[in-house]
Amino acid sequence: MRRSFRIPNLGGATALILHRPHPTVTSIARQLAAIDITARECWPDLPPDGIAADFIFFDADLGHDEQFPWKPGEAQMPMIALIGSEAPGRIEWALHQNADAHLLKPVGNSGVYSALLIARRTFDARRRQSAEIDELRSRVSARQTIVRAVTLLAQRGIDEEQAYAQLRQLAMTWQMSMEDAAHHIVKWSREGKAGERTDIA
Repeated sequence: MRRSFRIPNLGGATALILHRPHPTVTSIARQLAAIDITARECWPDLPPDGIAADFIFFDADLGHDEQFPWKPGEAQMPMIALIGSEAPGRIEWALHQNADAHLLKPVGNSGVYSALLIARRTFDARRRQSAEIDELRSRVSARQTIVRAVTLLAQRGIDEEQAYAQLRQLAMTWQMSMEDAAHHIVKWSREGKAGERTDIA
């Protein structure tokens, strides 16, 4: 059964509006105030504490990479693109920033709340997916290290099954995981110190 999306309570959040003075900014700020979100207007740069904001609305028409203190696509909060020009280059730049939602300019009297919810969900899903990918990569790397350690131990004249059992015993003796034990064995092998370890016999 698919888990339903629970609407988060956005009250008390903060949002930066990185856009030149414009009626769009006024409209966004008014809608944010109506749902108890504190809005701060800024242009052309983010304030020093901008990284602590919960959301950022940014001008996709005149924006550029140097406005942000992070690399493109690595924002620590949901980003909502404010799009007036549909020039391919401008759209591509907004996508490069990993915009989680967008609003077409001029912004009227609605749309901000739904954009916030979409941005929040998209951002959270991307972060969750990134964490899962990192975990899978870590697992693959750990398994590769174990295979390498078993191969190194087997070079001492034992078969792979015995080498695996020896790795498991070493991990117990050293009171660490098999992955960490394998990492130490591989590291010592690279440093040419494996033969100096009296507890690897």
